[in-house]
Amino acid sequence: MGHGSIDARIDELEEELRGVIGYPDDEFTGVIRDVGFACDCCGRCCTREYNDHVFLLDADAERIRAIDPGALVPAPYFEFCDQNGRFYVSGFALRTDADGSCVFLSGGRCRIYGDRPAICSVYPYMLHREEGEDGIVDWRQISGLDEHGCYHTAIDDAECARILRETKEYEIAFLTQEIRFLEAVRKLFAERGLRHVRRTYDMQMQRLRKGGEAEVSVFSGGSFETVRITAADCRF
Repeated sequence: MGHGSIDARIDELEEELRGVIGYPDDEFTGVIRDVGFACDCCGRCCTREYNDHVFLLDADAERIRAIDPGALVPAPYFEFCDQNGRFYVSGFALRTDADGSCVFLSGGRCRIYGDRPAICSVYPYMLHREEGEDGIVDWRQISGLDEHGCYHTAIDDAECARILRETKEYEIAFLTQEIRFLEAVRKLFAERGLRHVRRTYDMQMQRLRKGGEAEVSVFSGGSFETVRITAADCRF
């Protein structure tokens, strides 16, 4: 992805950010009430079988680091790889065990429930633009319907207001972090003569999957933190 492509991606994310900020509260509240999701403590949403990974906002990552720094891994699906073979990604994710369960899931319960990441708190009420089954890209409000949990339960006004507020806060923070990451990559690449090389990306991913190691620059707290990983770290 060249600088022009980064600029275009930033423009797209800024448009999406404006859309999230302006998304009508009454419309989202209606979705929340219609879905009526209630957790039944099945624990399935805390596994890779049902959710790919838990992306951490900067505030989440710092909180988790204080609890267990070993629980942090670079988020999968690295956005860039420079000509020297170093990957770049916009944040950390939670480590999973070999069976795909979150490292904090024990006996079907979250060991850090009071300090759980923001995405876990608002799940499944996500708010973002994505392609639907009809091929149309539009606002999608819910993730993981009918795969776990209970639906069509009554949600009172206070809980609706909390879900609405926290979901919007999460999506705004996520998009802001993505934009800041892209701006930081653009600046770093320009200063150091780096560029994204797709062939190098593919070769490094192949090397990882065969048991090799790689360096990942993780965007965290406004700067890059270099982490060495193997495929097992991110369960490729």
